[in-house]
Amino acid sequence: MNSHSHDAARVALVTGGGSGIGRAVCLALAGEGRSVAVADLNSATAAETAAMVSGSGGKAIAVAVDVTSDHSVSEGYLRTIEDLGPVGILVNCAGWDALVPFLDTDETFWDKVIDINFKGMLRTTHRCLPAMVEQGWGRLVNISSDAALVGSSLEAVYSGAKGGVVSFTKTIAREMAQSGITANVVCPGPTQTPLLEGMVAASDDGEKVIGAMARAVPMKRLGQPRDVASAVAYFASEEAAFVTGQTLSVSGGLTMA
Repeated sequence: MNSHSHDAARVALVTGGGSGIGRAVCLALAGEGRSVAVADLNSATAAETAAMVSGSGGKAIAVAVDVTSDHSVSEGYLRTIEDLGPVGILVNCAGWDALVPFLDTDETFWDKVIDINFKGMLRTTHRCLPAMVEQGWGRLVNISSDAALVGSSLEAVYSGAKGGVVSFTKTIAREMAQSGITANVVCPGPTQTPLLEGMVAASDDGEKVIGAMARAVPMKRLGQPRDVASAVAYFASEEAAFVTGQTLSVSGGLTMA
């Protein structure tokens, strides 16, 4: 490994870094000495995460990024390399869903779910990979969902989009295998995040839904964002250089593949 690739290993770009799993990922990567670009649609929460990183002795910047806009992704990427240096680690955590039976959804809803959860990842990956190829070092870690592996009632389109994340990442792993770049997927089970809380609050019997989720997990609890973040940190590490195209469930045993 040349010094050039060591530079790349220093900087991580994390979408959805403003809250939930993304925020925990930012803190975990900063704890391993990475500089972190906290990319989020919500600039206020992104700034909070960046402040948390700085407070714990790490280096971070907040970057306003809308993953549904190619222009916004590009601007955020350029801002990141300008402020922190070449990006070697990309973690796609930005995601969105609402709990709705498939037959009650329409094309506008499908487009929103696919644009954020699937195409958002395409945009950021397309932007970040060329420089990683040039550097001969890179880590792509995509957050999918256990819903991708087993299906999830009331989340048909989200499950499909997250299934696409898994297949896409495997193909990138193949295409990039000789470029010093790995591509892996982390699939959280039900995890206590603002997204989950919001989805549950919007449904009629929210508490019942959460209780059922926790009971379904062999360990009888919901995941915490830091549970997921430690899996991401492993995939992003030097130690994981020979691990690519893999899908790891962090779900308390809910999914055993």
